[in-house]
Amino acid sequence: MLSSRYLPDVVALAIFWFLQSLAALAFLFGPAARESGGASWRRRSWIVAAWAASGGLATLGFMFRFRRVANFLPNRWGNWVHTGAMLWALFALLMITAYAVSALVPRPRSGHNPARRAFLRSAKTAVLTTPVAVIGYGTFVQRFRLTMREQDIHIPGLHPDLEGVRIAQLTDIHLSPFLSARDLERAVDMANETRPDLMVVTGDLITSEDDPLDDCLSILSRLRASSGVYGCMGNHEIISGSEHYTQVEGARLGMNFLRQQSTLLRFGAAELNLVGVDYQRFHRPYLRRAERLIVPAAFNVLLSHNPDVFPVAAQKGFPLTLAGHTHGGQVRVEILGQDLNVARFFTPFVDGLYRKENAAIFVSRGIGTIGLPARLGAPPEVALLKLCRT
Repeated sequence: MLSSRYLPDVVALAIFWFLQSLAALAFLFGPAARESGGASWRRRSWIVAAWAASGGLATLGFMFRFRRVANFLPNRWGNWVHTGAMLWALFALLMITAYAVSALVPRPRSGHNPARRAFLRSAKTAVLTTPVAVIGYGTFVQRFRLTMREQDIHIPGLHPDLEGVRIAQLTDIHLSPFLSARDLERAVDMANETRPDLMVVTGDLITSEDDPLDDCLSILSRLRASSGVYGCMGNHEIISGSEHYTQVEGARLGMNFLRQQSTLLRFGAAELNLVGVDYQRFHRPYLRRAERLIVPAAFNVLLSHNPDVFPVAAQKGFPLTLAGHTHGGQVRVEILGQDLNVARFFTPFVDGLYRKENAAIFVSRGIGTIGLPARLGAPPEVALLKLCRT
């Protein structure tokens, strides 16, 4: 049985095969094929071969998510095979969409004047070249466009001495071949420039066990905040088997990773109780025994890598949860007012601030990428959160 951590890949692969199959059927039996008297034997062969090759490449990329398969190639080549296949899958889907849209553009006819014929040809060309521009922008531009995001979080009944407390958040770093040490150093410098009261790192420092965890921890050790640097574990700490090492080495470097633990911080006459939990596995009881870590007289803040725990956290008495995991959707497309991204299949809490009665959660888009080395509609960020009274 497949682990739930592969579920996003399975869903994406199934969607890809379904849409690609629809496109192949359209090429074989659609209006264009009927107008020409049906696709020739040679054309049918090419369409079926392209369908099989494209789907096979995407499936191969999925298979390289498994360690046993990736070990057939030396070093990190498996990462590149997986990434290349995922980029191809995205490109192919965008091309299918572009072709479908271009089919709606009227064909130039001899009866049209030259200006109209030129416009229709240009419109069709623009539609069909859009996927190249979109993938290029997401891979080579927006993926590196690190931003500082400032968010006020209004808390009913917040202690006056916690008014204006600032928390800087870094998450989903994924230091790997697709995010360099220089990029992480830039994020650390950006966070330090805010001079926060508290610094938190909410998981996924690396992607796999081959990634440079020691380099990541060394760079993160430069983080500074007046009340300290704290963190929690993400699912990729579990995947890479690095939870214990990250906690021990992080403590040696001055960072406190909380694993089902809490620490009490004082701000004037107020106390902030910071609670950290490991990644909460999908479809299992969330935050078991976390209520034991709550301090009734303090303001309780939960660090949880995955945001889908929010309803349970609110029920257990945490007025504020800080999370990551979703990358803000990483690749987001808005169609007819609907925000479409893979993360929405797994949680409604994808990006930004959400509320449930008197509780709130902030979900950061994070810094790195997973699967595709691209971001569209979800630029990387360092978050600066300010507590406000209401």
